[in-house]
Amino acid sequence: MLQEAEVDQPRPGPGEAVVEVAASGVNFLDVYHREGRYSLPLPFTPGAEGAGTVVEVGPGVADVAVGDRVGWVEIPGSYAERAVVDSSRLVPLPDDIDFETAAAVLLQGMTAHYLIKDAYPVQGGDTVLVHAAAGGMGLLLTQLITHLGGRVIGTTSTTAKAELAKRAGAAEVILSSAVDDLAAEVRRLNGGQGLPVVFDGVGAHTFDASLASLRPRGHLVLFGAASGAVPPFDPMRLARGGSLTLIRPSLGDFIADRSELLRRAADVFEWVRSKALEVTVTGRYALSEAAQAHSDLEARRTTGKLLVVPDAAAIGRREETQG
Repeated sequence: MLQEAEVDQPRPGPGEAVVEVAASGVNFLDVYHREGRYSLPLPFTPGAEGAGTVVEVGPGVADVAVGDRVGWVEIPGSYAERAVVDSSRLVPLPDDIDFETAAAVLLQGMTAHYLIKDAYPVQGGDTVLVHAAAGGMGLLLTQLITHLGGRVIGTTSTTAKAELAKRAGAAEVILSSAVDDLAAEVRRLNGGQGLPVVFDGVGAHTFDASLASLRPRGHLVLFGAASGAVPPFDPMRLARGGSLTLIRPSLGDFIADRSELLRRAADVFEWVRSKALEVTVTGRYALSEAAQAHSDLEARRTTGKLLVVPDAAAIGRREETQG
């Protein structure tokens, strides 16, 4: 369970920096850590994405200096007032990118970047299925695929979320609760044909339909498990489906060195700057409300991006759109 606790002020070790946290992104990765699906030594401070100001550096730090505005991803500990981060994993923030935008876009933005550039390079004219198209990740993927000239078929759970997905660029949106055969509906919307790729961050509940929605030699990009892990399956299903491919990628492998981390972050910031990517923060939670943020995310009561901020005024600034 998540609970608030007072701890000693963190101090940096060699190669580390202490950052005063201005905002931390809330992601399903945090839920996976809490549940033990991705295990971390206990106890731990959750939150794998944040932004703030460097207030202290340890010996041997050359990448950042005190006073720098920075962001980071895939380093637990950002649900806090101060976090210790390996300085080589800190991303300097451009002057025109504020803390909340950075905390809202870095992890999911760089995830979207490698998904559409590397896991499956989206081409103009591709018709693509995006599950949970009104969620934080889904909205980013929908915008970027549309920006690249692709056509998005999205799935959502409510009509209100469907409208959000359409505003982000989805050509068609399927209410998953309103169809008996999701794959058949996808094919109907694509002229009776299967798709070249499905981006699936939902997992167990959508896996079968995702495979059935693909054309021969299609690609299933399974990047999350919001509904639970996919059970073991016979790989011959891929052959019987028409020589399908399945990839289960993870962001860490696509930002393994600092140069790649900075390159992807720079591209994401440029997308934000050019309005190809619009970041929608729909919920702000104080540190004491982190458990509620997880509950809202897991119950699919949210759209867009959620943030945890070390500021009790977050309660009064809540802009969450219920869906």
